[in-house]
Order: sequence, then structure tokens, then C-alpha cells
Amino acid sequence: MRPDLYSTKRLTKHVSRPTINHMVEYESTRLDVVFQALSDGTRRRMLRSLSVQSRSVGELAAPFQISLAAASKHIKVLERAGLVQRRIQGRTHLCQLRAEALAEAEHWLQYYRQFWGERLDALETVLRVDPAEPSKGTTR
Repeated sequence: MRPDLYSTKRLTKHVSRPTINHMVEYESTRLDVVFQALSDGTRRRMLRSLSVQSRSVGELAAPFQISLAAASKHIKVLERAGLVQRRIQGRTHLCQLRAEALAEAEHWLQYYRQFWGERLDALETVLRVDPAEPSKGTTR
């Protein structure tokens, strides 16, 4: 059996150039606010509801059995993050999803999807090697 057969050396990707963070401070702060808004389950469920159609504050509050004031606080966090836009029609506050901020977060996450995808592909290659087969280039 080859000693390097189960080595993880092939899983490490060596990069000759340094990794540079191209995000400016504004983008970093904006992403911080977006991820903070997404960190709460109630707000994530509100966003999912808004992905179907615009909703009033009361409609957003109803599934959680929370007060309109509490729902409004959650909505304000989503507004600050740029995830929701509120408009007033008479006495009704209607909220609408703004997906642009989610797209920015997705763009940031894309790097890590690629990072892990490459490593998992390398792991799959290592795991598919049959230890019973002699490797190429060696003789018995």
C-alpha cells in the first residue's frame, strides 16, 4: 500500500498570488447590516413571506403572534439593511422585498461556494481511488 494514498496533500490548493479583499469599507459595512438583519429567524420568515407578495405590517406580524410595534421594529431592521421598502397607502403600511441587498450577500457568499466546491471535488477524487488497484507508474 502506498503511504500517500490517504494523504490530504492533494486537497490543499497552493496559491502563488496573495488574496486581496476588493470590498471597500462601504460594502463591508452594508454586508454587516444585511447579515445582521438575516440573523433573526423572524426577519428571515418575514422576507420569505414578502418574496411571494407585498404585505402589510399586520400581515407580517400575524404568523408570529407579536404586536404591531414588535413587527415594526423587525421591519425597520430590514429597511436599514435595504432588504425591505415600506410605502404608506392611507393608514396601511405595505412592505415589499428589495432583492438587491440579497444579491450583494449572494455575491459575497459565491467565493466560499467556489472555495468549498473545489476542495470537495478534490476530496471526491481522492476517495474514488481504489486502494486495491496498483497506481500508475508503479510495478509489482
